[in-house]
Amino acid sequence: MKTLVIAEHDNSRLAAATLNTVTAAAGFGGEIDVLVAGQGCESVVAQARAIAGVSRVLAVDAPHYAHPLAENLAALVQRVATEGGYRAVLAGATSFGKNLAPRVAALLDVAAVSDATAVHGPGRYERPIYAGNVVVTVESEQRPDVLTVRATAFDAAANSGDSATVETLAPGPELGLSRVVGRAISKSERPELGAAAIVVSGGRGLGSGENYHRVLEPLADALGAALGASRAAVDAGFVPNDFQVGQTGKIVAPGLYLAVGISGAIQHLAGMKESRVIVAINKDPDAPIFQVADYGLVADLFEAVPALTSSLKAE
Repeated sequence: MKTLVIAEHDNSRLAAATLNTVTAAAGFGGEIDVLVAGQGCESVVAQARAIAGVSRVLAVDAPHYAHPLAENLAALVQRVATEGGYRAVLAGATSFGKNLAPRVAALLDVAAVSDATAVHGPGRYERPIYAGNVVVTVESEQRPDVLTVRATAFDAAANSGDSATVETLAPGPELGLSRVVGRAISKSERPELGAAAIVVSGGRGLGSGENYHRVLEPLADALGAALGASRAAVDAGFVPNDFQVGQTGKIVAPGLYLAVGISGAIQHLAGMKESRVIVAINKDPDAPIFQVADYGLVADLFEAVPALTSSLKAE
């Protein structure tokens, strides 16, 4: 039995979610192949080869894979999955995977299984529904299964392997259905939100974008944390969309999650309630966030957060 993992990368670095996806693929047993499609992505192939548990790295290099356009990639994955006789095709439940997997499933004439949080073997998976309030077991008899997997539900595979072979495949067609007009990459010295060990998130209770940055940035700097936000804060224009944590934002599970001025709507809880330790600061004692928090402080955030920041800096 063979499982195919689609590598997510930027032609120089392998995305962290791919390591978690390889761990999920191990639940099928048998061999794990990783497909790396890009342009000038030799370093990514080397990184994929170093993942523990990977049997083969399938390398495809062509100009039309320089950007991860789903239309071109889906056609390639369909061919590789069909010719290779794979039991399942997996990608991370990131923007990349969510864009690619449904197209692959449609081309293979199967139903995609989205946001899997557990793999109990071929054809048996778990996934959350109703904003994470219910976890269902999905059974499938189709071949191959096409899954996106939630990275936070699986440990990252170790970079301790070196025995995977590399096989070069012919590229698929350039379909010309879409093109990249431009890319704007935000740069920050803080950790990436989806992979951070500590996350400081702010909500509508902060009142404005100015307050968000003034109050939370010193705290995040003191903790070495990533910054996040509730959907309400994003919709109000406090911070950009890529800060959003929640069902329609990023799913995070850090070791420590600080929710500041966040009421705890179900949409937000779906994206962070798997965090190991949750600390909430809110002046409303009845805020739903306190129902999932390990530690809660009912206080004015404009007094409590600066005091916490000062004490951390004093240490």
